Amino acid sequence: MKQDVVVESGPDPVDARLGARLAELRAERGWSLGELAERSGVSRSTLSRAERAEISPTASLLNRLCGVYGRTMSQLLSEVEAEPALLVRAVEQPVWEDRASGFLRRSVSPPHTGLRGELVEGRLAAGADIAYDRPPVPGLEQHIWVLEGALDVTAQDVEHHLDTGDCLRLRVWGPTRFRCPGSEPVRYALAVVLP
Repeated sequence: MKQDVVVESGPDPVDARLGARLAELRAERGWSLGELAERSGVSRSTLSRAERAEISPTASLLNRLCGVYGRTMSQLLSEVEAEPALLVRAVEQPVWEDRASGFLRRSVSPPHTGLRGELVEGRLAAGADIAYDRPPVPGLEQHIWVLEGALDVTAQDVEHHLDTGDCLRLRVWGPTRFRCPGSEPVRYALAVVLP
């Protein structure tokens, strides 16, 4: 009789590097987990588990931490990758997935020292709904171009419905929400420019 063997695998390598970077950022500022919890509005236990790569951080959690650390999500994610090249082949573009919310993020043109812009491909599953309580950097410029499907974006308490080909441009100062209202997923390009 053959028995199944369950092999425990360690944390995802990207989550491990991300957790280590989050711990470094906190240490660079001399903050305790309690101080970071107060600044970010995220519980100490969640912060601790993220730093130890016991959990895979959600987009919302990373957004809060990016706001505290004054960087975009792409900047943070690029810090756990190798130095970006000038030409980024499709197979080399870092992909990050928030399985809990149905959000997939491809860093098409990762941030680079000295440049203020980056290009991201976002995909939301049908019915997915992601809310960010604040921008990672106040006044962040965004251009959202829907490539396939439909997307509802709420910014400054105004909801914008975008269909395939539509583009919304704005500066982000407060909460935003991205929602896939249809029965099909949505794919969009997001150009992000630091103020």
